[in-house]
Amino acid sequence: MVCYFAGMQSYPSKSIENAVEQISKLPGIGKKSALRLALHLLKNDENYTNHLVEALAKLKADTQFCLTCHNLSDDPICSYCNSSSRDKQIICVVEDFRDVMAIENTHQYNGLYHVLGGLVSPMNGVGPSDLHIDTLLARLDGSVTEIILALSPNMEGDTTAFYLNRKLTAFNLKVSTIARGIPIGGELEYADEITLGRSIVNRVAQ
Repeated sequence: MVCYFAGMQSYPSKSIENAVEQISKLPGIGKKSALRLALHLLKNDENYTNHLVEALAKLKADTQFCLTCHNLSDDPICSYCNSSSRDKQIICVVEDFRDVMAIENTHQYNGLYHVLGGLVSPMNGVGPSDLHIDTLLARLDGSVTEIILALSPNMEGDTTAFYLNRKLTAFNLKVSTIARGIPIGGELEYADEITLGRSIVNRVAQ
């Protein structure tokens, strides 16, 4: 039985304590949740735990970043960039690979992506050179006709969009941004699918 003393939790096993310590390092997981997960793993058969360990090991070993768009991928070039059915004339620029997943879940977009890997944030010491902007510009070889800036509508997102707009003026293409159905100050990945989908469809020219 787990007991508490002076706010400290004691464990019946050092192995459980170690497991809780590691699991609680995951974002959003406290010690109590970590203990529940550890006990869940302990109660299940060994194959269940082995499959989980194998999946996590493969996640770290096999996942890579697409050399073209910087999205997560199993191969050097991701499935979106390799797809023959996607519209290669449009590139949707996002902050993070989680935004790619959010947009894909709307089923309203069928172009390509470019993951910046962050947003310009002088307060946090993040400048344009820290993002994948040069590789975006290198993709604009004349076949791309539109860039969609699907960035979170906050100060960092607007700063990044402003910088990109200045860079993109040298190219003969349409630059649009998602419609502001996304609340100001909100994060793109947390928007509901209907709102995000409508924002893509109703994007506006910059």
